[in-house]
Amino acid sequence: MMSALLLLAASATQPIATARVTFDRSGERSVRVSGMADVAAARALTPDDPARIASISKLVVAIAVLRLVEQRKLDLDADVSDVLGYALRNPAFPDRAISLRMLLSHQSSLTDTIDYVLPLDADMRAILADPKAWDAGHAPGSYFNYTNFNFPVIAAVMERATGERFDRLMQRLVLAPLKLDACYTLASCSDGAVRRAAVQYRSGVVTRDDNHGQRPACPVTRASDGSCDLSKWRAGANGATYSPQGGLYISVRDLARVGRLLLGKGTLDGVRILRPQSVTLLEAPVWTWNGASGPASNGDTWNGQMCRYGLAIGFVATGIAGCRDDPVGDALPRLGHLGEAYGLRSGLWIDVKRGTGIAYFATDVADVPGTRSAYTATEEALAGGTLP
Repeated sequence: MMSALLLLAASATQPIATARVTFDRSGERSVRVSGMADVAAARALTPDDPARIASISKLVVAIAVLRLVEQRKLDLDADVSDVLGYALRNPAFPDRAISLRMLLSHQSSLTDTIDYVLPLDADMRAILADPKAWDAGHAPGSYFNYTNFNFPVIAAVMERATGERFDRLMQRLVLAPLKLDACYTLASCSDGAVRRAAVQYRSGVVTRDDNHGQRPACPVTRASDGSCDLSKWRAGANGATYSPQGGLYISVRDLARVGRLLLGKGTLDGVRILRPQSVTLLEAPVWTWNGASGPASNGDTWNGQMCRYGLAIGFVATGIAGCRDDPVGDALPRLGHLGEAYGLRSGLWIDVKRGTGIAYFATDVADVPGTRSAYTATEEALAGGTLP
């Protein structure tokens, strides 16, 4: 009873937990954490506790994609149909090929109209054939529409190109080389990461990962019959299984290491993971809002929150008229990614020119708007370093 009362009291006034790390190319500059990783267990959050970090997961996927491009196993501009083994097409534009560049930059014309959280036994090919999954008004490559479903497709392409299960592929290509105690879904987490995983809340109510330090009975979305047989995996059949769009479990300290990799032009602690040319490609905008509204607009800015985007990487403080995209509040351009799911908000932003960065997350974030941007007040406080 007492833990429930504490939970309700905390959620009414502030996030249940917050974590923030600032860093530069050589290492951490500051670390601040507060609150509870697990209220019921009275377990305080530490900077090494992983949380399901939401859409920052997409940026880490992009690093893996670029490693496969470097190995010539994937091509950013080729028709992904060639790898998938079936035609991926918007039914309204059947002659327009769809590339990894379009999928990574949210210009594929896919939408989230159909649920992208698919059961283990889902036939993703059949789901993608449904016209309801697509934007009939905009051809591939012509319009920015932030869409989670792009990333299950990317994961399917990665699996087909390598023959490896997505979560294991991410371990091999990114997480292990960067020495991150992180994972996509709790299926491939270390025992320590499972024990330390932060519980997520919204309005004081648990939303996910209340696992009492144990591995969940089924770490993915169960099959339609309720079963959870991971041995039935087939490469590319269901790229949604391991949540490439948001299922990365990572601590704020390890998230900072991802930022340091980018600041280091693909090198972290003397180990090269990406070629400098790949990092330059990752840091280049692919889409910029044209400032128009209605039919003349070239994309949805999320109320001014996203006005420039690249290969699974966002840009803030763009200075574009009509945009409210500066959560830090100092007008300095940064790049990285935001995250929002199950009551959590997160961010990873680097200032390439100055060689500095910020990584943060908070659980049970109230939808209180910020004062200087389209981000929440909590995100502004974490990004700007003003949250107690």
